Amino acid sequence: MNQIITPIFRMFDVEKAREFYVEFLGFQIDWEHRYEEHFPLYMQISSPSCTIHLSEHHGDACPGSAIRVQVENIELFHQSLLRQRYKYACPGLEETPWGTREVSVTDPFGNRLHFYQPVAHS
Repeated sequence: MNQIITPIFRMFDVEKAREFYVEFLGFQIDWEHRYEEHFPLYMQISSPSCTIHLSEHHGDACPGSAIRVQVENIELFHQSLLRQRYKYACPGLEETPWGTREVSVTDPFGNRLHFYQPVAHS
């Protein structure tokens, strides 16, 4: 059985969410939903590595959550983030004791995303 997990992150400002997830991290917006015009937004974003739901709805998720996302070519991903010159983050590239290389960023709402690639051992 192939299982897919879609995390939900709480957001408080749609424009800041778009700036961080779309402009900085390179996600695309798949769809957006509001029950009525001035109601909170619920949206799905995706990249080749994962799908995330972002919600303005109170009670959908707690700020300060974290996810780990496996990516291909972490060095290229890291360089693409640095080229964005996002004024709120300048992530490093870390080699961990548990055998991964990782880039960690925190969104404007306190949610943490850890992008990683396993290190090939010789």
